[in-house]
Amino acid sequence: MNDHGCHSHKPRPGGAETSHETRFDIIPPDRSGPVYTCPMHPQVHQLGPGSCPICGMALEVQSVTHAAEQGPNPELTDFARRFWIGAVLTVPVLLLAMGPMLGLGAIRDVLGHDLAQWVELVLAMPVVWYCGWPFMERGWNSFRSWNLNMFSLIAMGVMAAWLFSVVAVIAPETFPAGFRDTHGKVPVYFEAAAVIVVLVLLGQVMELRAREGTGKAIRALLDLAAKTARVLRSDGREEEIPLEDVLVGDRVRVRPGEKVPVDGHVIEGHSSIDESMITGEPLPVEKSAGEDVTGATINGTGTLVIEARRVGADTMLSQIVEMVAIAQRSRAPIQKYADTVAGWFVPGVILVALVALVAWAIWGPPPSLSYALIAAVSVLIIACPCALGLATPMSVMTATGRGAQAGVLIKNAEALERFETVDTLIVDKTGTLTEGRPKLIAVSPEEGFAEMDILRIAATLERGSEHPLAQAIVEGAQQRGIQPGKTDGFEAVTGKGVKGIVDASVVALGNLRLVEDLGLDARELAENADARRGQGETVMFVVVDGGVAGFVSVVDPVKATTPAALDELHRLGFRIIMATGDNERTARAVAAELGIDEIRADVLPEDKARIIRELQQSGCKVAMAGDGINDAPALAQADVGIAMGTGADVAIESAGITLVEGNLEGIVRARRLARATMRNIRQNLFFALVYNGVGVPIAAGALYPFFGMLISPMFAAFAMSASSISVVMNSLRLRNEKI
Repeated sequence: MNDHGCHSHKPRPGGAETSHETRFDIIPPDRSGPVYTCPMHPQVHQLGPGSCPICGMALEVQSVTHAAEQGPNPELTDFARRFWIGAVLTVPVLLLAMGPMLGLGAIRDVLGHDLAQWVELVLAMPVVWYCGWPFMERGWNSFRSWNLNMFSLIAMGVMAAWLFSVVAVIAPETFPAGFRDTHGKVPVYFEAAAVIVVLVLLGQVMELRAREGTGKAIRALLDLAAKTARVLRSDGREEEIPLEDVLVGDRVRVRPGEKVPVDGHVIEGHSSIDESMITGEPLPVEKSAGEDVTGATINGTGTLVIEARRVGADTMLSQIVEMVAIAQRSRAPIQKYADTVAGWFVPGVILVALVALVAWAIWGPPPSLSYALIAAVSVLIIACPCALGLATPMSVMTATGRGAQAGVLIKNAEALERFETVDTLIVDKTGTLTEGRPKLIAVSPEEGFAEMDILRIAATLERGSEHPLAQAIVEGAQQRGIQPGKTDGFEAVTGKGVKGIVDASVVALGNLRLVEDLGLDARELAENADARRGQGETVMFVVVDGGVAGFVSVVDPVKATTPAALDELHRLGFRIIMATGDNERTARAVAAELGIDEIRADVLPEDKARIIRELQQSGCKVAMAGDGINDAPALAQADVGIAMGTGADVAIESAGITLVEGNLEGIVRARRLARATMRNIRQNLFFALVYNGVGVPIAAGALYPFFGMLISPMFAAFAMSASSISVVMNSLRLRNEKI
């Protein structure tokens, strides 16, 4: 346990610590173009598409721009086509092979045994050699480079079943009696080869669809940007140019309803800007000369002239895109469990098969070669990776369906893997812990002023503002029967408050900094205000004709579900940190009321990713709950990003988990689901391996010296199928998991 209360753990894949790994750079020095890298092994780089020489996964474009231009994943389209073709052809193969066991033997009887086997061969051939070709190719490459992985097992299992079956159909007379069933026929395993290919394709399609989400998130971000900008030239001309041609210092006109093209500084005009795609807040923000605007936000009804300050890759949107891409690409999928096992399992299986072949050939009873072949083939068939390939995708498929029923949307299996071990949860206050709809809670007038008068002044000043706090004051006044008046000379003071003239009086409404700027002494009043802040309220002072008239207090109520959810999150092992833009006194009051472990107050949107990095460097595994585009880098940087369903679409795309209802109860359900799913996956891997661990030595003939028993390839195929059935049945239990 370290000073921050988190256990140390290994750095995340893709970090600086991977620099010692062998690099696989296949980039000619005289060539240019998009560079492809492996999502699991970032040290792999090459020019052009291909598969990873380490794990066999398809490489993806490293550059954000090239990835966005690429469009839909071509491998996903290809694998989906192969899957459907394979599924259609495998169904009749299964009916022919398994029909007699299911009471459908009439189909096989009509064709006859020999013709039925030829039909199976013809139907299974395109499944194995077209649909399964990518796996055969990757499997061959894994053996050639000796980077054994899941594709090594897939290729070995399919080829063992296929080659044995082809020889059994074409030259059955070459097989001795030990290969034959009670009817003297040599069994074939075309259905095993075909089913393996189809099921593995299904798992690959699921994985590729999950990875496709990263590309969609980046494309959605890039689509937010304007395509052109209206630049004002020095001679007074207004010229519309492509966005990439805008230079720092250019003056740009933004008309009503248009997107702000670049990050800039307002030099003329007044308008309201919809920043919901950046902040997640639905209400527009007023902008006037001297204030900053962000590219991709939407202008309201006014016209602005801005000076470009950041263009191209320097804009906030571009930086967010790059940060999301880098953070998401650094993660490893959960299938690495199976690949790790396969790295040890494949050499072991091959070694056992060779030992069995030699041992039976030398010391076996007559016909020793036949027994040797039976043992070797049985070992290869019983070691077929069908169950191992199903272990993860079946659990994930079932868990995502169960999660959807409970309002928890899972982006990919990797999010579930990480969320099971997360020990630190960062949440925002507004809209997550609270309702996000502030209410006027108190009005405190100074001597000589009436409560109704200062509330009317405050509401009159704020009636033109769309800020949530302003809306709370106006609605509070109207509920008390007070109708706001008219404001002259309205002026917004950024970060401090507003000023104007109401009923011929010079008035102002804002925080303590505004009062001090006006040269007023509010120390005595500030003490009363601090008491309010200590209860979690936001305080705004009212100034009338150079004197402090009192203050109004606004509070954002805590959601009714928050306290119980926080208690359950603590029981589930989370340390909870509240990150908020509120001042520290207000934040501490809310934290004390709810039992939150730690606060980070006065946090700017861009600070969140930095805070997460610091926590991760201290050994914490961090989950972040957010809802705006400004949260996207933090959501991607976190070990698990959790998007509130009411937030921005891009925040949802950038997160691993999305909560439809957007409250803490959803995080509780997500944690329970993650634990149940990972437990289920480990059980599946155990089932898959225990069949092989027990079945491989039995297939090799370990029981023969004691019981005179040597299992046939047919029984080996049955055992392989039984392991798959156990995995499927265990995965389906997740449908009834209580979360």
